[in-house]
Amino acid sequence: MLKSIDPTTTSAWKSLQASYQKHHAKTIAQILKDEPKRVEKLSIPFEDEFLVDLAKNRVTQETLEILYKLADECDLNGATKAMYSGEKINRTENRAVLHVALRNVSNSPIYVDGKNVMDDVNAVLAKMESFSKKIISGDWKGYTGKAITDVVNIGIGGSDLGPHMITEALRPYKNHLTMHFVSNVDGTHIVEALKGLNPETTLFLVASKTFTTQETMTNAQTARQWLLDVAKDEKAVALHFVALSTNAKEVEKFGIDTANMFEFWDWVGGRYSSWSAIGLSIVLSIGFENFKQFLAGGHAMDKHFQSAPIEKNIPTLLALIGIWYNNFYGAETEAILPYDQYMHRFAAYFQQGNMESNGKSVDRNGNKTGYTTGPIIWGEPGTNGQHAFYQLIHQGTKLIPCDFIAPAISHNPVGDHHPKLLSNFFAQTEALAFGKTAQQVEQEFVAAGKTLDEVKSIVPFKVFEGNKPTNSILVKKITPYTLGALVAMYEHKIFTQGIILNIFSFDQWGVELGKQLAGRILPELADDKPVSSHDDSTNNLINQYKKWR
Repeated sequence: MLKSIDPTTTSAWKSLQASYQKHHAKTIAQILKDEPKRVEKLSIPFEDEFLVDLAKNRVTQETLEILYKLADECDLNGATKAMYSGEKINRTENRAVLHVALRNVSNSPIYVDGKNVMDDVNAVLAKMESFSKKIISGDWKGYTGKAITDVVNIGIGGSDLGPHMITEALRPYKNHLTMHFVSNVDGTHIVEALKGLNPETTLFLVASKTFTTQETMTNAQTARQWLLDVAKDEKAVALHFVALSTNAKEVEKFGIDTANMFEFWDWVGGRYSSWSAIGLSIVLSIGFENFKQFLAGGHAMDKHFQSAPIEKNIPTLLALIGIWYNNFYGAETEAILPYDQYMHRFAAYFQQGNMESNGKSVDRNGNKTGYTTGPIIWGEPGTNGQHAFYQLIHQGTKLIPCDFIAPAISHNPVGDHHPKLLSNFFAQTEALAFGKTAQQVEQEFVAAGKTLDEVKSIVPFKVFEGNKPTNSILVKKITPYTLGALVAMYEHKIFTQGIILNIFSFDQWGVELGKQLAGRILPELADDKPVSSHDDSTNNLINQYKKWR
């Protein structure tokens, strides 16, 4: 079972406070000068697939050593063993946390309640493989005998963000099927998704463990009616809908053949479910062999996380450095900046992954935390972000640690696009780290033929303080394997931070209250009577809505 250790009571935390006082004014440039082997120590390869460079951080070797002690004092190793051994570390829901079993390509036994779950995992994978081959080959026919051309994934949260991000990131591997994703209960989302689709050749994947999720089932019922308006036959539903669920009764009631119901288990959290049956849309997009490579990449990172020493353990180092900035420098956000257009949904995916996991203010003892927990995660692809928000990162008043991710090899090596993209990738971390002094600005003006008197009023505005921390992740090429490893890397970073921060990372009670209140409000919107059952502000908003609709 997980230990419940307040990190601020450890000796390491007190040492970190002292280390911050001693070193916080040091610049990245000074740290690099003081530690001649820093780049060698903090450039960490993962196999021959990507390189993680942590050298441009405001963390000295002395501080890193203390952070290692923090992980030890908070029993990170014990917690990792507990997760991998199937202990119910999600205590508030009394569940194991075993997304690692979904990508356990070694097939070594993993037990929950004395049962080896790998038999069930392999059975669902085999079912996904068989089904996907029928769809991709065209053997599966719709109600008029035509093959499927379009697949619509209907889900929300983890049933949407992961599959959507991964299918986009792996578009170079896609087959002839066109993928669509619908999540929002706003009718606009499903209406726009269905425009231009042919009911005869469209397959819907309804992703809801309980088959009762409001947004998902509302969209699914709309899609069902769209099909039946044309097909005029209830039997068509079974040919155009499959379920990613465990509620056989509701699935059958909807009209889906339970033979086409793909199961997953309560030890699979939604935001970690792309490795499971929820990833069926990924399989249909890139094929099962590529999906197996995605699983293999995740498993390889799992082995790295389990076995690499802490000073070379990529997810653990990312987590520790993040805690350092969040709790000692007061950095409230982290930016994820992929220099790869295919990865344009990557930051959004880990926005959920991190913020839903570690956005907690109650520790594992049930007490309010007296320290900062999960950061705000955001980001956009480069170079778009450079022309949108990098201004604030470079010259604003907020400290924003950034992860820069880029592939060395492009899937689209057209002209000189990729060298130009990568030149920006390299330049931005250099600029953020070292900046530009007033003296350098003056020298540039003089070189351009200006006098110092002419430019002295403008010089302060062109100064870059630098000393902005970054991690650089240079990937050889974005493939199913490397993407799987990257996703697992961030998952383990999130896990590590949750363990050290003494919070439960695998529940999400924060999403419940709004859903409960919405359930009470919905019946009140059925008529035009004024409401008075809420606070004055909410009553006023509801009554104005009723007047305008």
